[in-house]
Amino acid sequence: MTAGLEKACHRCLSKIASNAYVAVGLLAFLALPLTMALVGAKNIDNCPVQPMIPLYLLVGGVVGSVKVSFLLYDIMHMRSLISKSIVIGDDDADEYPWRQNAHRYYVHLILSTFLFVWFLLANYWVFSVYTPNFIAPFHRPQEYCRKSLYMFAVFVLALSHTVLVLLLCCGVWLRVCSRTSTRSDYGEDDDDDDNDND
Repeated sequence: MTAGLEKACHRCLSKIASNAYVAVGLLAFLALPLTMALVGAKNIDNCPVQPMIPLYLLVGGVVGSVKVSFLLYDIMHMRSLISKSIVIGDDDADEYPWRQNAHRYYVHLILSTFLFVWFLLANYWVFSVYTPNFIAPFHRPQEYCRKSLYMFAVFVLALSHTVLVLLLCCGVWLRVCSRTSTRSDYGEDDDDDDNDND
């Protein structure tokens, strides 16, 4: 990554972190994984046809809550750095505060990877028994799943698919924008321009 692009990313991250709406949005988003964990724990034995569904909600909710809590902590930390109005020269190693906390990056990476794999497994668990019996049949009492539990799991997966598609679209958009922009957009001069003027 070029130094100018890195500075542009730093400015963008700083603006996002300094926005109070992002912190409030993450606090509101924290309600979803907490609700997942609560519904999963409350209904741990209410889906014998696929016992992994309540476990998916429970584990995904707990790990998701930890992930969102870490994001909130990082945003609050970034906000405190910005509020101190640290002015740093170009040669200072402190210019990009997130570099000092590589362990946080790896924690986020591990949590995100786990949540993604858990999401893929949940798709199989939930949709492999699509439209299960919501009332236990008399002759096979183990082939049912509580309707509220199952519908909540489907809702969480649908919401996750939507967010994933939006993130993918944003990533493609950022990639296209970075390909079409010039170095001068990031504060760098093209070497060719300097040679042409000589």
